[in-house]
Amino acid sequence: MSADPTQVLAFETDCHIFDGCGFPAPGLHSFLFEPIWGDGDSNLYFNKTMLLALLGSLVVVAFFWAAFRKPKVVPGKLQMVAETGYDFIRRGVVYETIGKKEGEKYVPLVVSLFFFIWMMNLMEILPVAAFPPMSRFAFPVALMLMVYVTYNYVSIKEMGLGGYFSSMIPKGVPVFILVILAPVEILQYLIVRPFTLAVRLFANMFAGHILIAVFTIATWYLFQAGIGLLFSATSFVLTIALTMFELLIQVLQAYIFTILTAQYIGGAWEAAH
Repeated sequence: MSADPTQVLAFETDCHIFDGCGFPAPGLHSFLFEPIWGDGDSNLYFNKTMLLALLGSLVVVAFFWAAFRKPKVVPGKLQMVAETGYDFIRRGVVYETIGKKEGEKYVPLVVSLFFFIWMMNLMEILPVAAFPPMSRFAFPVALMLMVYVTYNYVSIKEMGLGGYFSSMIPKGVPVFILVILAPVEILQYLIVRPFTLAVRLFANMFAGHILIAVFTIATWYLFQAGIGLLFSATSFVLTIALTMFELLIQVLQAYIFTILTAQYIGGAWEAAH
């Protein structure tokens, strides 16, 4: 008879490093939090993950508001940092993939996505927070749906519904190959693209959080278990190294998500023109 997942989760949550119950390996419980407000059974609640997402959003809004509320011709340090980040996404991502004329209207969306995702990812290494909201699949899916609706709307608006589906089908391909290739291409546009966009961000942040959690817990466990300072120190060094590596992954995943967003919107424009 299989164990009750609720009981397993409760056991894992109650097993702490100094309780003598063995190494408390990270698992599902590392991604679940008790409601701060509301009842988890009713699905109407507010927990730590939601709080971090809300705080991250406020931080991004406050940063750009503080940087641009009184813009100067000769920018101060904060305005200069904000302008550099904004201009990097506008010119290096949007203009390069969509084009200057057509892409200007999408700059706010792409810039917002980049800094929001980056801030959410940074929560993983911030004290007290110590958790990346993007490691919960619902958050990448919500962002993916925004992008999905946007580029499909652009495509249908510019080409019409029939023209949109027609643009997915390769031209100049023999009929016997087209019978196989056409469904694959349609699935790529409608399912594979959005699915991989969300999964890529989720999987990287999920894996990164697990790795850092494993070596962080191992550092304390090896030290308190009396196994040896050398092993504990080695685990600590690996924790630092993985944290530094995760800093790169965090910004890289934000960049990949936004550049793919711009490519999908740009692809809709190119197909229409």
